[in-house]
Amino acid sequence: MADQYAQTGEDSKPTELPAIRWEEPPEGPVLVLLDQTRLPAEEVELVCTDASALVEAIRSLAVRGAPLLGIAGAYGVALAAARGFDVDEAAAVLAGARPTAVNLAVGVRRAEAAYRAELAKSGDQELAAGAALAAARALHREDAAASAAMAERGLALLDELLPGGQHRILTHCNTGSLVSGGEGTAFAVALAAHRAGRLRRLWVDETRPLLQGARLTAYEAARSGMAYTLLTDNAAGSLFAAGEVDAVLIGADRIAADGSVANKVGSYPLAVLARYHHVPFIVVAPVTTVDPDTPDGASIEVEQRAGHEVTEIAAPQVPVAGGEAGGGIPVAPLGTQAYNPAFDVTPPELVTAIVTEEGVVSPVTAEALAELCARSREVTIS
Repeated sequence: MADQYAQTGEDSKPTELPAIRWEEPPEGPVLVLLDQTRLPAEEVELVCTDASALVEAIRSLAVRGAPLLGIAGAYGVALAAARGFDVDEAAAVLAGARPTAVNLAVGVRRAEAAYRAELAKSGDQELAAGAALAAARALHREDAAASAAMAERGLALLDELLPGGQHRILTHCNTGSLVSGGEGTAFAVALAAHRAGRLRRLWVDETRPLLQGARLTAYEAARSGMAYTLLTDNAAGSLFAAGEVDAVLIGADRIAADGSVANKVGSYPLAVLARYHHVPFIVVAPVTTVDPDTPDGASIEVEQRAGHEVTEIAAPQVPVAGGEAGGGIPVAPLGTQAYNPAFDVTPPELVTAIVTEEGVVSPVTAEALAELCARSREVTIS
């Protein structure tokens, strides 16, 4: 089990390497992404010149995480508009690239609406492209602000539920700056606790089968000088039984109107464990992740991913002769079928609280979520 102890001082500050950025070189605008499939071994950037390249980056998980997908979708529409591609076509393929992640479609619609409104007003394609880009940049800024607000609200909730500090937090998948325009969702709360001297330990689920916890959350925790320990997903039960978990913090890819939470597969078992062991199970996500058009958990479309993600272990730096289509190291007999849902759904009765930039919902009910979303719309309109 890998272990990392907290660091202090200037050396603990991570260098700035944005997960996404817009650039305008002489040959035309591009969207630059940090390729998250190559982390932590190497920091490599992808350059997207059209929506199809961005769709491939989204599907391959080079860019991922609910808030960042919304930002990427908005920039993708702006990219298509700026380069003269069919905006309707680009928006359609982008919105469908990851069906469970509602933020992606939200970001696409926002930039597309800005583009259409300006085109109807002025008839100028260049001005319309500029409007789409302005919408994407605004969404990027808003997500950074939302991240800071969620961190503040989340830490206040932790201190309320667990007086005295020295929190031991278990997290799943990756919810830091790699998935956000700011410092993330659930990870941002843990980072705030660390900076306030109130984080005793961050327990990092490795998050099978693609190891987003081991590869990405541990990477971010190490760069931030946090005290963290990596564990296999199936070791979480023994950790709870030993009394070593004070709270579970996860993000969300979609929250249904009734409060059901779709998140990286493996989240639901943690919620069950947390309930049995009387440990708070807290979801941290922006209001845009709440989808009022999805009535309940059963209505959430859960993405099924390729079987080779389970039957192989990806090792991009190790060439394998005669490997299967996935290009990894086989760990199961040839022809083995795999069940590989990308997400699972946690019912609202297992969720202690949902923390958003606009407020905290606890207990989690359809009425409370609807009220929060209505309040958020009022703030946006004003």
